[in-house]
Amino acid sequence: MSKVWSEELPVVQFRVARPTNQLQKVLEFYRDGVGLKLVGHFENHNGYDGIMLGLPDASYHLEFTQYVDAVSCPPPSEDNLLVFYIPDRDARDEILNRLLKMGYPEAAPENPYWKTAGVTIEDPDGWRIVLQNSYTLNYDK
Repeated sequence: MSKVWSEELPVVQFRVARPTNQLQKVLEFYRDGVGLKLVGHFENHNGYDGIMLGLPDASYHLEFTQYVDAVSCPPPSEDNLLVFYIPDRDARDEILNRLLKMGYPEAAPENPYWKTAGVTIEDPDGWRIVLQNSYTLNYDK
């Protein structure tokens, strides 16, 4: 069994899930571009297909689902972000270059803070990620 986070919140797994109408493109963006590991997938489960991508493994992961009869997903606001803190600038730039080569250009962040040490990119559905070149957060500022 995985380690429990705390006594107040005895969670052993954390998943962030959202729908998409472009499952294959989303898979390519997060697996091939960002570099997340595919930790699971399913097909035609009650009309849904899905993929799970590890952060870094199945204990913390993103899930994307696509419903066979789904209507278009509403676009998110520009401040809905998934932020990856990458202390090694060269490693961050490698990820950025993969995404640029795949046709995903840099997007101007709504909050200028993310421009300081980060690069914002939209995934195929318009949801934004930030490749932030820093290690720790200072919440006192």
